[in-house]
Amino acid sequence: MKALFIQHDHVSPTGPVSERLRHHGFEIEERLVVTQENYHSPNVHFDFPDANDYDLIIPMGSPWGVWDDECIGNWVLPEVEWIRAAILENKPIFGICFGGQLIARAMGGVVAPGPKAEIGWTWISTEQPDFVGSGPWFQFHYDRWTLPAGAVEIARTPVASQAFTINKALAMQFHPEMDGATLRGWLEWEGVKAVERDGQDPKIMLWQAGHEQAAARLRTFELVDNFLKFAGLI
Repeated sequence: MKALFIQHDHVSPTGPVSERLRHHGFEIEERLVVTQENYHSPNVHFDFPDANDYDLIIPMGSPWGVWDDECIGNWVLPEVEWIRAAILENKPIFGICFGGQLIARAMGGVVAPGPKAEIGWTWISTEQPDFVGSGPWFQFHYDRWTLPAGAVEIARTPVASQAFTINKALAMQFHPEMDGATLRGWLEWEGVKAVERDGQDPKIMLWQAGHEQAAARLRTFELVDNFLKFAGLI
């Protein structure tokens, strides 16, 4: 089986999500949309592959907004259509943060800036804890979605919807792929200012990531396993 990760920026490694997929025998392919050189001019052109070549698609996070066609329209509009077609064909999709927002927009939901950011380790309220556990899960987002018609919401916080399913797609607002090395990369690139603007201490947040990493890895393994069962892949 083959799994395709769409990495929208250069500081988003696939972490324990791809680790668990390899455990289940998946061949992993990673494709980067916006390179480091294009980070500050991200409206690049990108050719999305044939979804039928893969058993599973994992669109990942992004520092840009799914709604921001002016900034990233050259690739986000084709990606929305690509994701919509895959969902309608019952392709399993595991959408992480921006990837979850892509699923929402593709299927008719609205994605827009929320009332406040959610940054850091967060407990979520879940309708199906045997599918999507309550966490804590790491969050780093400013936007939120409205549920598309036909979606089944699984989890939420008072700020934003956190997970829903539609066909064989799972949309998540949180980051199950996050570990200490990933957070360090985000902070070293541009994340420190964002965390400080939110009134938090980046050093303590990084310490928390190290403290939580082993348990978070196991939570992610369980989530991946649950999704693969839901999608009929194991």
